[in-house]
Amino acid sequence: MAKPFLVYGRPDCDDTQRARAFLDERGVTYEYININEDSEAEQFVVLYNSGNRSTPTIVMGPDDNRMILVEPSNEELSDALDAIGYEDPRQGGRI
Repeated sequence: MAKPFLVYGRPDCDDTQRARAFLDERGVTYEYININEDSEAEQFVVLYNSGNRSTPTIVMGPDDNRMILVEPSNEELSDALDAIGYEDPRQGGRI
């Protein structure tokens, strides 16, 4: 089974840092992948984003309800978490 949340980003990207802070605030456990240090991850991001290194590119949700967001706002992230039925595990919920 694939990991439910993958955040492809760069440490010098303000949008990546904002999205990670938002996910942290919501109690989301995710794997952060720095595309500056992982050529396969960079290739995925570039291919998915029509040749651009757009970050963050976030893969979220279980295999049967997977979605990919590119440079999402906090509102878009919140809507996506709601759409996949995410509940903050700190509140007793599960994904």
